[in-house]
Amino acid sequence: MSAPAQEHDLGPSTRPLPRRNLPTRPPWLPTIILLLGALYCLTPVAWVVIAASKSPRELFTSFSFAPGTGMLRNFGDLSAYAGGQFWQWATNSLLYAGVGAVASTLVSAMAGYALAKFRFRGREILFSAILAGVLVPGIVLAVPQYLLMARLGLAGTYWSVLLPVIINPFGIFLCRVYAASAVPDSTLEAARLDGAGEARTFAFIAMPMMTHGLVTVFLLQFVGIWNNFLLPFVMLSDQDKYPLTLGLYTFLSKGAGDTDLYPLVIMGSAVSILPLIALVLSLQRFWRADLLAGGLKG
Repeated sequence: MSAPAQEHDLGPSTRPLPRRNLPTRPPWLPTIILLLGALYCLTPVAWVVIAASKSPRELFTSFSFAPGTGMLRNFGDLSAYAGGQFWQWATNSLLYAGVGAVASTLVSAMAGYALAKFRFRGREILFSAILAGVLVPGIVLAVPQYLLMARLGLAGTYWSVLLPVIINPFGIFLCRVYAASAVPDSTLEAARLDGAGEARTFAFIAMPMMTHGLVTVFLLQFVGIWNNFLLPFVMLSDQDKYPLTLGLYTFLSKGAGDTDLYPLVIMGSAVSILPLIALVLSLQRFWRADLLAGGLKG
């Protein structure tokens, strides 16, 4: 008798609602949108690679996406131009981007970890100031940074390009968010109870836990410094200290009166993107591992 009584007590609110026939999107639509986005992003890269294979005559007379016959010749001319100055610019770019990205990532990791795991007076005000720094475009800071470097006697040196890129407000923001979520407070407390100092706890416990986030900060900063044009343009006057972006700009300026330099500029642009492609391909495994861990946690 109890079962029928329970069925009799069921109200209308507990009855299953009828299913509605919701409109379904075609399964191929997201794929088409992604393919169009990939085509939009990769078409300029494909054009640069194909144009780098063309001789000066083929560059202006043949179809844009038709391969040329001057790939090796253009590469040889680029390497021999001005005594191999292109490779000097490439070395400078590796110096600026490599050292600058490593130093910036380390500073961002320390600052983000401190803001996430330590409580001190003025922490939120300091973090708000850092967030405000994210909104300030680099073009606004270029001239004040030059005046400061000139006052210190560093204008025109390698330090004038390296020092301004070490502090990265967006990197500090990312590191704080990642440290707050990836480094448990209980683990830090256990390390302190075992007698580990703050520096040792950060270096051997917190940083390994933040590896995936730090890789992202490093890559973003490396690409940003590698592609930076304005800061070296303002700071440097010696062509031997130019990065690739500024060196190729001088190539392009000279090419306005000499069309034979256009293939060299395009070949230099194609070569300059190879380190970025290699870096992304070598570091993507960290992102895949991070996404997999997030999916398992979810």
